[in-house]
Amino acid sequence: MDNAEVSSGTGKIQELISQMETVIKGKRLQIEQVITCLLAQGHILMEDNPGTGKTVLARTLAHSISGEGADNVVFKRIQFTPDLLPMDLIGAHIFDDHKKDFIFKRGPLFCNILLADEINRASPKVQSALLESMAEGQITIGDETIRLNKLFFTIATQNPIETEGTYPLPTAQLDRFFMKIFFGYVDERTELDIYNNYLQINENLQQLRQVLSMQDILQLQVAAAKVYIHPELVQAVANIVRGTREHNDIVLGASTRSGIAFIKCLKAFALVRGRDFIVEDDVQAIARSVIEHRLIFRNKEVKRTAFNQILDGEMQRLNQLKLH
Repeated sequence: MDNAEVSSGTGKIQELISQMETVIKGKRLQIEQVITCLLAQGHILMEDNPGTGKTVLARTLAHSISGEGADNVVFKRIQFTPDLLPMDLIGAHIFDDHKKDFIFKRGPLFCNILLADEINRASPKVQSALLESMAEGQITIGDETIRLNKLFFTIATQNPIETEGTYPLPTAQLDRFFMKIFFGYVDERTELDIYNNYLQINENLQQLRQVLSMQDILQLQVAAAKVYIHPELVQAVANIVRGTREHNDIVLGASTRSGIAFIKCLKAFALVRGRDFIVEDDVQAIARSVIEHRLIFRNKEVKRTAFNQILDGEMQRLNQLKLH
């Protein structure tokens, strides 16, 4: 990429982040991670307790890139509940009295940005209905395969698995999310600011303007794919992925697909940070969000320490190389 292309893309991304921060307070890293997944052409899973702002973040992003006419971005929200059926997502054939034939009525999966709210409150059968759309960008109805929109981005939210009335997501579906992030509560000072200015924040949410068009997003996805990655950083990704397969406390390690997603996210994250190249700190910043949710650990007690050992060892190697 030339400097003008990087500068133009970075300016648009920063404008998007700035607008989102008028509604989502104290969560810049999480905002950057969501945009990273969007530009990496992946999907993101956000986990935390209810009321921390996950849904509002998704709405803010969607409305910030909605436009008019040909560039209109269609945003759909699905509230996952125990009685939800797969056809509630995909759609169904209904009989048309005028045409005297069955026609397909499209479900909410036919959109550009999908908010799958509290995804783990629905049964595994319904959760798996998302799998084909996320993985292949298409759905199958009987003998017919229908392509989804070129821009299709899923933002899924879930409550912690210990919460009553939740189901764990299948491993195959977790692997389709490029990132899993934890939203978390804001710090004390930010929370006080929210209490004092909640009316203004709500007004900001109602008055969001289009910052990026759908075409801008597609162009930024192309730009992200062109970001330079040093061969040693590709080696670092490979070492981390293989390290998860060889660690005694990890029962199921990361797949090759995980490594590809890692590289895509590194490139997009660098562009979000205003660079056309990846640095070592990018690996440190997003490795856990990209890899950890794909792993199965021997038990909960070793979860954090096991991946830390792998990541810390690789970061030490990279720091000794002094690539930048």
